[in-house]
Amino acid sequence: MRITLNIVASLLVLAGVIWFLQGINVLPGSFMTGQTRWTVYGGIAIALGIALLLRANRPRKES
Repeated sequence: MRITLNIVASLLVLAGVIWFLQGINVLPGSFMTGQTRWTVYGGIAIALGIALLLRANRPRKES
């Protein structure tokens, strides 16, 4: 389960970075280029991906 969460979280961060860069007009060539909405969506995706990475890799409690 940990590996799956890490993969999903990493893909979410990667997609978020791409959306963010297209939103701020750094990566041209898409309908998302220069759209503020995609900057916000990208930032949210990055934050969720990082939170998921942190949750997936936190130390387990020993019982």
